[in-house]
Amino acid sequence: MKGKILVTGGTGYIGSHTTVELINAGYEVISMDNLSNSNIEVLDGIEAITGIRPKFYEADCNDEAAVERIFSENPGIVGLIHFAASKAVGESVQKPLLYYRNNLLSLIVMLEAMERHGTKGIVFSSSCTVYGQPEVLPVTENAPVQEALSPYGNTKQINEEILRDAIYAGAPYKAIRLRYFNPIGAHSSALIGELPLGVPQNLIPYLTQTAAGIRQELSVFGDDYNTPDGSCIRDYINVVDLAKAHVIAIERILDEDKQSEPLETFNIGTGRGVSVLELINTFEQVTGVKVPHKIVGRREGDIEQVWANPKHANEVLGWEAKETLADTLKSAWAWQERITKKA
Repeated sequence: MKGKILVTGGTGYIGSHTTVELINAGYEVISMDNLSNSNIEVLDGIEAITGIRPKFYEADCNDEAAVERIFSENPGIVGLIHFAASKAVGESVQKPLLYYRNNLLSLIVMLEAMERHGTKGIVFSSSCTVYGQPEVLPVTENAPVQEALSPYGNTKQINEEILRDAIYAGAPYKAIRLRYFNPIGAHSSALIGELPLGVPQNLIPYLTQTAAGIRQELSVFGDDYNTPDGSCIRDYINVVDLAKAHVIAIERILDEDKQSEPLETFNIGTGRGVSVLELINTFEQVTGVKVPHKIVGRREGDIEQVWANPKHANEVLGWEAKETLADTLKSAWAWQERITKKA
């Protein structure tokens, strides 16, 4: 084993896929999640894919005593990947205090525990929302951080500043901030994927549930933006490609020969912008399944268009997005078909 990695939000969408890639790369994973937006059965999928069931704690990152117990019971945790957060833009506008408590306090608790236990580094799950509506596209890591358009986006900005300030003050660990764009798709095995509890807040699970007949129709928030078809444009990154970026980032932190900076930031995206309507059309083409949808008014907090310039991650991390949009949408549909049959 290469070492112990603690993954917060480990049964969540990105956390579960990253756990698979960490295990495949030879790491021992300790997973923690409060199961507020995930299911314990995800561990079965991880075990079926890898042959290994990660050690799991049902715990909240804001619970200092629980976090201390996890670190104490697992001495030698060398790295932390911090996913645990509330993550829906629309919900954050309605419940800002929930987002500030969950997303800010959790990082502070984890950083304090890392320092007490000698953990070498953290990979932080950040977001392209920190760029707001960029003035220049595609957006690079040097683009100015804009005033956040939602409490969710603001929590990512503040967390990035917390990491910056901790490192500047001489924290005894390294940090990599991965600003990723819009993760979609599922593992090729269809054994794990995006499984939100209740009504989905993200586009793809709502789209696939609509295609499966679970939802009546998909709402497209606005067709009057300054884009070719009027709908918002995003950079949709395959979740397995994204998960692999976290493994590479952890390896960079732990490799003492790299002589990397204490704090680094990378965009994780494909470099291609795709509109919501284009995404729906592509899904229908690759699956042969129609998605009933309607145009509704704009949603508060939404950015008009953003996509990545991933050159820095390509060149410095040696990472690149490899999966096509078509294959990624096929994987999302395969996952939806599996869980629909299971239900």
